Amino acid sequence: MFDRVREGWARLLHAPRGQARSAGGRAGDGGGAGAGRTGAAGRRAPNLFEAAAAYVSARVEDDQEGVDEAAGWVTPEALSFGTSELACRAVVALARERDESPRTVARALLGLPNG
Repeated sequence: MFDRVREGWARLLHAPRGQARSAGGRAGDGGGAGAGRTGAAGRRAPNLFEAAAAYVSARVEDDQEGVDEAAGWVTPEALSFGTSELACRAVVALARERDESPRTVARALLGLPNG
């Protein structure tokens, strides 16, 4: 399951800028990889993890304007990958803090019975 995500991510990272955009990226998003690239204003474009953090934070705070802004920084695929990675890391951190398994924590967060 995660092999497809890793392959897509590797393809996204190693694709030339024009090719990454033509594969569904938005203008100015750097194809989702964004790290270290600069835009027209000379500022570094946000990478997918920065976009995911901003997107999730805005969702939690019910800030639709912030959600829309963060969603425009990278491709939808990159944002999906970033939010998934953020969720995994959050569950692992919480599991360590609670001294429980990640499965138990994930099920508890979703309100599912521990089974």
